[in-house]
Amino acid sequence: MALQNKNILLGVTGGIAAYKSVELLRLLKKAGANVNVIMTDSAQKFVGKTTFEVLSENPVLSDLFFDTESSVKHIDLATSADAAIIAPATANSAAKLARGIADDALSTTLLAVTCPVMICPSMNTDMYQNIRVQRNLDILERDGWHILDPDSGVLACKTVGAGRLPDPDFIFDRVKAMLTKKDLKGKKILVSAGPTVEAIDPVRFVSNHSSGKMGYAVAGAAEKRGGQVTLVSGPVNLEPPVGVTCIDVETCEEMAVQMTANLDQADIIVKVAAVADYKPINPKTHKIKKKGDKKDIAISMGENPDILRLIGEKKTKNQFLVGFAAETDDLEKNALLKMKKKNLDMIAANLVGSPDSGFKADTNKVKLFFRDGSSFDIPLMGKDKVADILLDQIIARFNT
Repeated sequence: MALQNKNILLGVTGGIAAYKSVELLRLLKKAGANVNVIMTDSAQKFVGKTTFEVLSENPVLSDLFFDTESSVKHIDLATSADAAIIAPATANSAAKLARGIADDALSTTLLAVTCPVMICPSMNTDMYQNIRVQRNLDILERDGWHILDPDSGVLACKTVGAGRLPDPDFIFDRVKAMLTKKDLKGKKILVSAGPTVEAIDPVRFVSNHSSGKMGYAVAGAAEKRGGQVTLVSGPVNLEPPVGVTCIDVETCEEMAVQMTANLDQADIIVKVAAVADYKPINPKTHKIKKKGDKKDIAISMGENPDILRLIGEKKTKNQFLVGFAAETDDLEKNALLKMKKKNLDMIAANLVGSPDSGFKADTNKVKLFFRDGSSFDIPLMGKDKVADILLDQIIARFNT
């Protein structure tokens, strides 16, 4: 949503990592952005213009006087840009940009931009750590440009250390954050996500089908909007969102401890996790074996702590508490009852069982209910978009 219909300038300079910029371009286009690419002469030694032109569906600017019909094309691009990204940014390009030197299409265009700019340095470790390069990057950062630190690892020159261009997915995520409104700045958000697991024996457990995707989407969206986010997560196969403090747990009791430990500092609590309501009372310390002809087994189950109810009892009038309800029937009735019993300010409810909504799916369809009796329908869409709409509704009510 942050990139839909946005005009993005993608500057590519002469580093071996220029090939990664092709994938970054693809991600930007997939997100609905209009991308114009500007390449230095050195960049074209690594990746040809044609690749970027085909993927961007725009001509690549590399020469101020011979590539376009208009000699002020670079000014047109600069004034219409919503954001600019230099990936990779070499030591030479950083030096020119820091000193205001304009001797090619890229450096000249960037002198005219007024939009947010992200610089992604990529070079040999010793070059990157050189005091002159660091001074130039500091100048750009003080001027208000965003500097994305390089990754560490084995570089193309066989050096091991900092200097590798981050993966395109990471750069793309940080570009979205750069362009997202910071309406949660100064707010602390506590989110729970994923399932919990309760051991039966060392190899078996009780759990549910939660993938954690919805909770992770909420945490990631809140971080992009400027929030200080803590995510308490059950076992999932997901990478923690960038910039989010992630606390891994397994059982309901472990999640309850971490949620209550972080509760006092939170302004907004969004409990998305699908917690196992019951657990085996006496989990075995060894694997349960089959016993002859006995085909049935009984497992005594006990109730787990009700984390949402505990938080509802403890929350203050200045905290906003959101719960989730995954239902199989009577959606509105069950959601409203849960909201009242657990002292929620808002509940997000959805019916499970559909392959395109709820557990494991990348999309979701949710109905929001509020303490004042109002409701809001979120139609089927990607869980990242659902997360942003959910936060819109939270912020509108939290601020009042």
